[in-house]
Amino acid sequence: MKQKLALGHQEFSEVIGNNCIYVDKTETIYKLIDRGSYYFLSRPRRFGKSLLANTIKELFLGNKELFKGLWIYDKWDWTKTYPVIKISFSKIGHDTLGLEKAIDNQLNKIAKSNGIILNENVNSLKFEELIEKLSKEAQVAIVIDEYDKPIIDYMDNVPQAEKNRDILKNFYSVLKDADKFIKFLFITGVSKFSHVSIFSDLNNLIDITIDRNYSQIVGWTKEEIEKYFPDYIEEISEEYRDIYPDIMPEIKKWYNGYSWDGRTSVYNPVSLMNLFSKRIFKNYWFATGTPTMLMDIIRTRKLTAFDIENVYISPETLDKYDFKAIDFKSLLFQTGYLTIKNYNTLYGEITLGYPNQEVAKSFSAHILTELTSGRLDDTDNLLHRIRQSFMQDKIDKFIDYVNLLLREIPYSIVEDKENFYHSLFYLIMRIQGFSIDAEILTIDGRIDAIVKTDEHIYILEFKINQSAQKAIQQIKDKKYALGYTDDKRPITLLGINFDTEKKCVDDYIIEK
Repeated sequence: MKQKLALGHQEFSEVIGNNCIYVDKTETIYKLIDRGSYYFLSRPRRFGKSLLANTIKELFLGNKELFKGLWIYDKWDWTKTYPVIKISFSKIGHDTLGLEKAIDNQLNKIAKSNGIILNENVNSLKFEELIEKLSKEAQVAIVIDEYDKPIIDYMDNVPQAEKNRDILKNFYSVLKDADKFIKFLFITGVSKFSHVSIFSDLNNLIDITIDRNYSQIVGWTKEEIEKYFPDYIEEISEEYRDIYPDIMPEIKKWYNGYSWDGRTSVYNPVSLMNLFSKRIFKNYWFATGTPTMLMDIIRTRKLTAFDIENVYISPETLDKYDFKAIDFKSLLFQTGYLTIKNYNTLYGEITLGYPNQEVAKSFSAHILTELTSGRLDDTDNLLHRIRQSFMQDKIDKFIDYVNLLLREIPYSIVEDKENFYHSLFYLIMRIQGFSIDAEILTIDGRIDAIVKTDEHIYILEFKINQSAQKAIQQIKDKKYALGYTDDKRPITLLGINFDTEKKCVDDYIIEK
């Protein structure tokens, strides 16, 4: 009997109890627990953090039968059990009850389930009392999931975010002096806020976010999906047998590519399970949360596509998050829209980029929506025509359709810069799923864009308020095509000039 997909299940006991597929991460978990006691892990939303936290909880509670058949089953000392304090800040109701009341309710609930009466009234003191009273049996395992949710939920309301941050700072502060009562502490979140006391007070808290030893602790590797989902891979292969002779490269293109060490890449579990369930390649993870705040930042800072993809950042900047002075690249990484493409440990330099086609297409579409004042839904048919004309090598038609789209952009947004139009073209091609590389360095210059289809290679140069002839001449003079002459596909040179007053492509030259 085929096992079920664990869609919607975050509790380890539910995954096992409902005969769902559990991708065994217990060897890595064992290594984590064996090597230390205090950990913090940052990962994007809906990436498996909660299932990981709940698996750790069940281990310390000693629920042996749940782990039957898993790597850890005959490695763990099941004769020892520990009281567990497990708090998930995504489920305590802080948005309706208020954070103070929600925390109070959660502490009372945990105390009651353990037969403990708490006498303190202040949450931090009550938390401290709960830890001490539970530790009379054995040291306590503390698992805090989504510790930063009450802050992140109010990123567009800074006063409330600051208020919640201060409440959490006070609440977490008791952990500093509770070391003798704590066996293990595991904290997950999306962001590492620089002014929350767990990072300033707990100097023994190990951040494993970009630790190579734990780069696969959530998310699934290629080997794991082939091992655990062969039936589902076979089903989707059958579904697309007339389109893709081998389905795995397509799955990889859409949903793989997340990396926290620049070496190992993993697939997005939510997207993959939805693909296996619905057997349609589309945006799943991205659709679960519209990045409104990110789009506001892009609009107000007038950022282009080139300010977002293939950018450089230091590990120190990547490690911090302050909502009063947000580093946009760090924000995009921590929220999962960018991932580590390369980590140069020698120079301490990290390159960030989109993880896969799902994120690249969806994020580009959101940026274009901002540029067209939210009217992108009205241009779906136009985008389809843009794609079809380019695929059919009908460049004249393609330019006509691009100009129709350019007219959708308000004059208040348009900038008289080549980079603005270059970025816009890049977004359009990204949304269509074309293979496009921008600003490629050569010995004698920098190619604005290379677009590759199954049948053609296009070398593009952009100018504003000049001439297409000047653009095409630059391609020739600097011999941009030289690096592609070994490719069997025909090469097309495309010089494009944008007129900023008319807000359109007013001149272009095509040369085969």
